[in-house]
Amino acid sequence: MFRNFYLPLLAILVFCYSCVKSNDFDAPALNCVEGLEANVTFEQVKALYLGELLQIQEDLVIEGYVVSSDSAGNFFSVLHFQDRPTNPSEGFQIEIDLRQSYLLFEPGSKIVIKLKGLYLGKSKDVFKLGGTFAGFGSVSVGRLPALQIPEHIFLACEDVTDITSTPIEIANINPSLVNTLVSFENVQVIDDELGESFAIALEETERTLVDCSENELMLLNSGFSDFQDVILPEGNGSITGVLLRENDDYFIAIRDLNDIDFLLERCEEIITEFTSTSIFFSELADPNNNAGARFIELYNASSQALDLNKWTIRRYTNANSEISSTIDLSGFIIEGESTLVISPNSEEFELIYGFVPDLTVGTNSPADSNGDDNLELVDPFGTVIDVFGIIGEDGSNTNHEFEDGKAVRISNINQANLNYTFSEWIIFNDSGNSGTVNLPQNAPEDFTPGIRD
Repeated sequence: MFRNFYLPLLAILVFCYSCVKSNDFDAPALNCVEGLEANVTFEQVKALYLGELLQIQEDLVIEGYVVSSDSAGNFFSVLHFQDRPTNPSEGFQIEIDLRQSYLLFEPGSKIVIKLKGLYLGKSKDVFKLGGTFAGFGSVSVGRLPALQIPEHIFLACEDVTDITSTPIEIANINPSLVNTLVSFENVQVIDDELGESFAIALEETERTLVDCSENELMLLNSGFSDFQDVILPEGNGSITGVLLRENDDYFIAIRDLNDIDFLLERCEEIITEFTSTSIFFSELADPNNNAGARFIELYNASSQALDLNKWTIRRYTNANSEISSTIDLSGFIIEGESTLVISPNSEEFELIYGFVPDLTVGTNSPADSNGDDNLELVDPFGTVIDVFGIIGEDGSNTNHEFEDGKAVRISNINQANLNYTFSEWIIFNDSGNSGTVNLPQNAPEDFTPGIRD
């Protein structure tokens, strides 16, 4: 999908291949090749890669069915193909220095590829075949020069096959289907992108698809495609395209607008933003013997689980009245009568306390307080639900200092409090001022993360 534009080289290939005239357009049709058969599988070829760019030296041959098309300009200089026309087990891609490749390799064509002399590489967890590209001090798989295409890629003597897309769900994407033709049902463009075009002119553009369970998948569109300036469809329905991957991220790329059928009503809105005063800070930790074992514990006193989508924790460092750092709790559900433990150092936390925290955040985050800072728990609507400390007041030598110690919510407290109330807490520190307990606390023996005291 990357765009490096050269002059079309189709004429060179036309000269190299024997051609006939099509009834539909004046385009070359390759004479097919008989007797050339695959002797390895996609899986066996990929197994040749040992971490470095490899030029294949053996007389290996693979075969597959083309599933991509550059007829609408959404693919460029690449062929995506799968091992079977239906129920494929794997896909592959080969980089080629050729525009309008669909005139030679239309979707459904069976191709046979001689691998000897080609390069095999892996980029962003995706295997690629092709020539070589040197740039930025390294060599990687690049486009196979046009004059070499006839030496490696051949059409089998079979009629063009109707490729049946593999139906999958966003939540169950199988990495083995990368570079194959897939389809998703009951998907739609997210609300925030309605009214936008498929792509920004001259730029590769990601648009976001979502199913009715709010699972997301990125739709990858070229800013040079024929449909670049077409407005995204507003309905819900099915989409077919080539499944692409970059590390842990998955994308779908359509061949043309016929791959989209969004004529159904959109999904009913799922409300995932809730508020509750049953969630509150239950333990704050700054161990005297190990700053890496700090944590924040939240508790849900309700019997019902609560989605923490768009909930946040704010930290006000020392006497600051402006937010110093935040934690986004989206993606977590806190079960009824259960805790959520947040650590700034997952490895140290597990080493000390013997289990993995529910959420790991960075240093200098709200979970990394040295005991003289102030905290707020905020719901999805911006309402402060619970507070520890007094915003704008440095906690040192006050009744909300837990330096080298801890602050524990009294066990009979079952509601959040948007005003800090000292009587709801038992606070240990190294000073004992203002009614706190002068008794530094050491980890792990003086702390109970994950257990409401």
